Amino acid sequence: MTEFVDLHEAVAKHVRAGDSLHVILGHSRWSALLREVTRQHWGKKSGFTLQMASLSSLGAVLFESGSVDHVVTVYSGDSFPSFTPNPVFQRAYASGEVTVENWSFLTYVQRLRAAAFGLPATVTGSVVGSTMEEQDAFTTVEVNGEEVCLVAPLVPDVAIVHAAVADRAGNLALSPPMFEGAHGAFAARRGVLATVERVVDDLRPWSTMVRIPAHRVLAVVEAPFGAHPGGVFAGPSGSRLPVDGYDEDIPFWIEVRDASRSADFHQWIRTWILEPQTHQDYLELLGAGRLRSLTRVHEKPRAGDEQPMPSNAERAATWFADLLVERIRATGAHSVLAGAGLANLAAWVGADRSREAGAPTRLVAELGLWDYEPQPGDPLIFSFANFPTAAMLGDSESTLGTLVCGPGTAAIACVGAAQIDRNANINTTLIPGGPHLVGSGGGNDVVTRADETLVVTTMSPGRFIEACDYVTSPGDRVRAVVTDKGVLTRIDGELALTAVPAEAGTLADAVADVRSSCGWDLRISETLAQLRPVTDEDLARLRTYDPTRIFLGGKKPPLTRVQETHA
Repeated sequence: MTEFVDLHEAVAKHVRAGDSLHVILGHSRWSALLREVTRQHWGKKSGFTLQMASLSSLGAVLFESGSVDHVVTVYSGDSFPSFTPNPVFQRAYASGEVTVENWSFLTYVQRLRAAAFGLPATVTGSVVGSTMEEQDAFTTVEVNGEEVCLVAPLVPDVAIVHAAVADRAGNLALSPPMFEGAHGAFAARRGVLATVERVVDDLRPWSTMVRIPAHRVLAVVEAPFGAHPGGVFAGPSGSRLPVDGYDEDIPFWIEVRDASRSADFHQWIRTWILEPQTHQDYLELLGAGRLRSLTRVHEKPRAGDEQPMPSNAERAATWFADLLVERIRATGAHSVLAGAGLANLAAWVGADRSREAGAPTRLVAELGLWDYEPQPGDPLIFSFANFPTAAMLGDSESTLGTLVCGPGTAAIACVGAAQIDRNANINTTLIPGGPHLVGSGGGNDVVTRADETLVVTTMSPGRFIEACDYVTSPGDRVRAVVTDKGVLTRIDGELALTAVPAEAGTLADAVADVRSSCGWDLRISETLAQLRPVTDEDLARLRTYDPTRIFLGGKKPPLTRVQETHA
């Protein structure tokens, strides 16, 4: 029978040293239960294995507690204001204090599904050809003369989730988008610990959103704003759960990120994690005004000062959008998956222009969004402002498994790259002998399985290297790489320069500029196309989405916010 208790009792009774703790990630990124785990296990060698798809900046708090020995994840980095490596994770991995398994989003979810279904393995189309296939949980078998790739189950002891609502039996309702879904609740050996916004008598009016049945739930803690600094989307207007949703507290996320890079990080942890003895103490520390602002407004960045000249990132994004328009027209693609950062902005503009020309292509986000409309002023791909605009809200497994990588949908993937080599292999995970980057996210899944992949990034010798020692995503389906200096197209398995800017001076100067930024002897096409100049209209389209140029580069003003009332 589900217990209804406070945070302290839930963790003290059900979390044990040596446990594998699985954090179920829907669109909420955090739970008050994780604060309590940190409090009770601070300074203890509890030997936890942390199964958490996206660690984000607050994952660093768990690392600093000393209680985590091993991590299974797909993303070890910050998410706000931009996607960056985090030094706490980098130090822990480099020293060996914490060991890490890196997976793609889809294989991570597939491993949980195998455990939830009680299967010894499940088939995957991802990871093959990448460095991740060297891990013990991946193997291949021969079936009817063909090689089939398998991943082993991922089995936690306890799953932790923030759900929107529970009923008095302990059933849990979560609104989409669901990201990893509820597989972890069924995979956990002992069951689920949940925080919820509200407990109601009966969830039957919202039965379509009940994802976890009471018999799997060990304990429920009623904790309003229990996902903070994450948020809760209560659902579309026609099927809202009986709670007030609230936005992510992005300034708080940025504060955590900055604190994790400072000598005062432990003081920040004491103030926000260790000293508040109860959830009510934490809410009082936040202040009623701050909490009201999250429920009553949707925040958008103010536009920064005008910058007349395009940045390098804006040049690359503009030419990328041109190529995407061309490829949508040529392929009739049903869907475009926009990766995070510069890739999503460039893809948004290209998809906008294609739809204006009559193309039926739809935008997809790996969190579980199909046919969504990015909102002006908000460059974050997983912004809650995008959720109500989606024609379909689902989860990562359906998005990555069918709407991008399935045989019934023609899809183009748009991604970035920390490193890329002459064969178009991409590394976003680890520089061997150097720092840990962030991980695959959904990158491996879409680059491996989409009909074709387009890459956008700025060009430098450190980014464009002879060979990636760690391959996050193999380059077999990469069609082209668009940069601020030119376009490289994959021809006979190798990237070759096929286009340069028209305003770059002489053709020889343009080629020399590209060669000086490339880490291998770059092949030059016999017929080089010319890339058009970037116009004011191009900049206006891009900056409509990213007015403070978080991803577009250039001079970045401080991230300030304006208030707009929710519709």
